[in-house]
Amino acid sequence: MVNPLRFLSRLALLACLSTGLAAPVSAAIVRVLTVQGAISPASADYLLRGLDKANEDKAHLVVIEMDTPGGLDTSMRDIIKAILGSKVPVASYVSPKGARAASAGTYILYASHIAAMAPATNLGAATPVELAPADGDKPATSDKPGSAQPGTAKPADTPPGDPKMRKAVHDAAAYIRGLAELRGRNADWAERAVREAVSLSASEALKLKVIDLMAVDLDDLLKQIDGRVIRMDGQTLALDTRNATIERVIPDWRSRLLAVIGDPSIAYILMLLGIYGLIYEFANPGMLFPGVVGGICLLLALFALQVMPISYAGLALMILGIVLMISEAFIPSFGALGLGGIIAFVIGSVMLIDTDLPGYGVSWALIVPVAVASGLFSFFVVSMAVRARARPVVTGAEEMIGAAGEILADMEHEGWAHIHSEQWQVRSPVPLKRGSRVRVRARHDLILDVEPDPDNP
Repeated sequence: MVNPLRFLSRLALLACLSTGLAAPVSAAIVRVLTVQGAISPASADYLLRGLDKANEDKAHLVVIEMDTPGGLDTSMRDIIKAILGSKVPVASYVSPKGARAASAGTYILYASHIAAMAPATNLGAATPVELAPADGDKPATSDKPGSAQPGTAKPADTPPGDPKMRKAVHDAAAYIRGLAELRGRNADWAERAVREAVSLSASEALKLKVIDLMAVDLDDLLKQIDGRVIRMDGQTLALDTRNATIERVIPDWRSRLLAVIGDPSIAYILMLLGIYGLIYEFANPGMLFPGVVGGICLLLALFALQVMPISYAGLALMILGIVLMISEAFIPSFGALGLGGIIAFVIGSVMLIDTDLPGYGVSWALIVPVAVASGLFSFFVVSMAVRARARPVVTGAEEMIGAAGEILADMEHEGWAHIHSEQWQVRSPVPLKRGSRVRVRARHDLILDVEPDPDNP
């Protein structure tokens, strides 16, 4: 007789074994986000939404492949906040060979749970660019032998410049030192990267414990970090990445649109199209198309400029230049207004983007052709529009004023006249004889006020 308890236990064991054989080898998912170019509001939006999605899907790891010369401080801090608040480990990987993580990229690398670089890459130069010393200034470093050894820093060094500059540099140095201490990386060199704008190659960074490892490619990175233990919110997490599923997140239409209009040159062109479109619409009411297109372009430009470090003085000079160039068509100044407008427009265009950050700014190759085109637009197109408005009216009721005609019969004060191949009832303050030439001086509905034509008595 079969023992029921033994039968049930064997059945349960078989079920467990079959379930174990059917389970996948690894259910780990690694999300890969790619950043190339300057750290901007567009790249920040892409990374923030990618990290949020990875947290929602409970991904095993997020890898940020990075090749950046730096970028905006606000965008960088938004990205770092998202990394520090992520429930999913984040590995920043400077890749491919020849890439760099300069300025803002260095901060992001220090903030990540894992910092990795490909061979022949570099990082550093994390001094705020717009606050960097001028050519005549030198960083506050010591001339004593051994004072600038790799991996050491002099926190007491005071950066040159005004108090505002020193305050910003000290703030940036404290910020990156805090990130380095949080992740257990070389905090002294991090501070040097801010105060002295020094850089490191990948091999030197690994030697100085600025990064955690070097990897030839993404597969090599995942193999090296397999089994690595990471502390997350006071808990330890062992990574299982050897057989993980890799999912690359491609920027969607929103991120691509932000990247396009976030380019300073594109925003510059959109702003000019918006201004000229509205000017053309105001000069020719009822056209609609220039006004609609101009309004859309101007709103897109304002959205892009409000997240950029723009100079309002430069923007004001650009608008003043456009006003002066247009005024040249209305006020005879023998070119003084037009020339002054072009000069103000060019200076304002150069000053528009108030930063020296790589990847930002409007190039001369764009400013000069736009300034020339704007000048031609003002001198020719606007002047043609003004001349067209000054021409005599040739249609409608207003065209009757000043028209010449001939009296059909003798009249004292009212009668009939032949004007524009039509018979009109006319009134005159003086008697007129048949065949007299008259000229219209006013119209009251279907009655015309006439007077003798002095040119054809």
